[in-house]
Amino acid sequence: MEPSVTAAWLGRVDYPAAWAWQKELYLGRLDGERGDTLMLLEHPPTYTLGRRADANDLVYGEAEMASQGIGLYNVDRGGRATYHGPGQLVGYPILQLGERYDVLAYLRSLEDVVIRTAADLGVEAQRDPEHTGVWAGRNKIGAIGVKITRGITMHGFAFNVTTDLNMFRGIVPCGIQDRWVTSVEAETGEVHDVKDVATLAARHLSQVFDRRLTWTEPQSLISSASFIGGVLSPN
Repeated sequence: MEPSVTAAWLGRVDYPAAWAWQKELYLGRLDGERGDTLMLLEHPPTYTLGRRADANDLVYGEAEMASQGIGLYNVDRGGRATYHGPGQLVGYPILQLGERYDVLAYLRSLEDVVIRTAADLGVEAQRDPEHTGVWAGRNKIGAIGVKITRGITMHGFAFNVTTDLNMFRGIVPCGIQDRWVTSVEAETGEVHDVKDVATLAARHLSQVFDRRLTWTEPQSLISSASFIGGVLSPN
């Protein structure tokens, strides 16, 4: 039988809730109770620090982050500091890669997903030989950060669609001092709905990883989820 991946658009989700749901889907995949899944969403303004981050990656202090309503979380993905927020598509694939997997090949595949999605929106994006991620010229348009445990993936990619790029000023994005960030809107002047872009990214992910794509409602993807005020939150 052809392998499949089940995707859902979750809307805007607080970072701790999305992280908890990733863990739930990971455990379900590990136990064989769930197949491969793909969480697609936006976050409210959030800085995350990966395993390689250090204190110099933060520019804003606690007071500045609080005044702008930006959350801060240390997370178990690879990489350093990044920003998540409205106007940015975040994809968290929970995929079984098998016992013999290639981490670099997986990173390159996620980059392919973002590159193809950017092309659909009129942006010529590419890899950089020195830095993981996806770039439009010298500016990063897509960040990649993952964790793979027992052959199953967590975390994933962040793609700037209409993201407020000024929010990146509170960090050194991905620890890279001499480069900046960009978005589809900044590159083309066009505004796209993030949910529509999620549909494109899901299609490309299914093609890159050779899986049949199916869509489901959030409540079916995540057993502990419920709608509260139009936003998914765990019970």
